[in-house]
Amino acid sequence: MKKSFTGILCMLSLGMAAMAQKHMEQVQVEVAPRFKKGALLQLPDDYAQNPKKRYPLIIFLHGRSRSGEDLSKLTYDGIPYLLDKGVSLNTVNPADGKTYKFIIIMPQAEFWGLRPDNITAVMNDIERQYRVDTTRVYLTGYSAGGSGTFTALTDNAALTRRFAAAVPMSPTTLNDENIARLKMIADGNVGIWAFAGKGELRFLMDTRRYVDSVKKYNDSLAIITVHDGGHCCFKQFYDPGYKMNGLNIYEWMLQHKRTVSAAVANKKTHI
Repeated sequence: MKKSFTGILCMLSLGMAAMAQKHMEQVQVEVAPRFKKGALLQLPDDYAQNPKKRYPLIIFLHGRSRSGEDLSKLTYDGIPYLLDKGVSLNTVNPADGKTYKFIIIMPQAEFWGLRPDNITAVMNDIERQYRVDTTRVYLTGYSAGGSGTFTALTDNAALTRRFAAAVPMSPTTLNDENIARLKMIADGNVGIWAFAGKGELRFLMDTRRYVDSVKKYNDSLAIITVHDGGHCCFKQFYDPGYKMNGLNIYEWMLQHKRTVSAAVANKKTHI
C-alpha cells in the first residue's frame, strides 16, 4: 500500500512538472562554439502555419539565483513565470494597429549570468533555427540579467546594433569599462526602458547613472521607472497589464525597430 501511494505521488509530481512547462518547451541553445545550455523557448502559436513569416525576438536573462541546471527555476519570476501561468504576450502595436507575436528565448546561465559572447551565440543559434525578424530583436533581464543586458549593449558596437530596444530591471553594478562605453547605446540608437526601486538605493543610483549617461547623448532614447519597492516586483513589471504613459514594455519595445539594411549587415557579421 505504501509503495502504491508513493507511486501515485510520483505520477502526480511528474504530471505537475509537465503542466508547468506546457506553455514553453525545453531546448538546448548554443552559448559558445560547440557548447550548449538548457533554455526555455516559446514560439508564436501560429508559427507553423506561416512558413514565410518572421517574428520579433525577445531574449530574456534571469537573475543570479535562477542559474544552474534546473530549468524549472526560471519560472519563478519574470517572463517565464508569466508564460508558465498561460499569460499571452501577443501585443497590439499602437503605432500600426497590428498584432505581433514573439519568439521568446530564455537561456539559463551556469553560474551568475550570460556574458556578451554567450548572448551573441544564443542570437546566432536562434536566428539560424527560427524565422526571426532581425529588425525587432529585444533584450531584457532582471538583477544579474539586468546588468547582463547593459553589459551586452556596451561590449562591442556590432552587438549593440543588433538590438532595437532593451529593458533592464534592477541591474547590478556594471564594470567600469562598460560604464565608460554607455555612449555605444546612444550611437546604436537602442531604446532603453530601465527599472529600479527606492528600496534598493545602490542599484537605483547606478541605474539612474546609466540612463543619464545615455540621455546625455540622446535625450529621447532612455527612460527610467522608479518604483516604491526594493529588489523586487519583476512579475508585476513584466506583466502586460502594467503600463506607464499608456504602454506596457512589449508595446514600448515594438515602437523601436532597426532599419532593414542595418539588421541585414549585423546578421551577416555574426553568422
